[in-house]
Amino acid sequence: MEKKIDEYQIYEKHYEQIYNQVKNDPYAQSLGIKLTKFEAGFAEATLDVQSHMVNAYGTVHGAIMYALADHAFSVACNAYGKTSVGLSTTIQFMESAKPGDKIVARATEVRRNFRTGFYRIEIFHEEKLIATMEAVSYRKDHYFIDLDHQE
Repeated sequence: MEKKIDEYQIYEKHYEQIYNQVKNDPYAQSLGIKLTKFEAGFAEATLDVQSHMVNAYGTVHGAIMYALADHAFSVACNAYGKTSVGLSTTIQFMESAKPGDKIVARATEVRRNFRTGFYRIEIFHEEKLIATMEAVSYRKDHYFIDLDHQE
């Protein structure tokens, strides 16, 4: 019988290696997204809305809010070093933000198993909830970090 892997122990033991991988997202960096919290199954990222990030009405474009939420989701679902990719997402926009506003996305793991992970992402402007996203990740068979054979 195969020994069950304790992914939380992997997160703790390989934190630096995992963190260095998940924070290095060229697209998120190109938008100015900053990873501000990284824990097992949780991530927080922030973005200062710039004038070129708005739609025709002068409010933050939905694609920008989606990109912020998606980055937080990606970091949270890859926190255990196991390669995970987005399978599906549903986002709800409740309110907008404007240039100069700082928006924050917080991704929280709801549940995960060997193949899938379920996440809720909330986007805030100040303390006001302005969007939510439900997301499902597909967890591949391999880890993107070097695991010791004892794990």
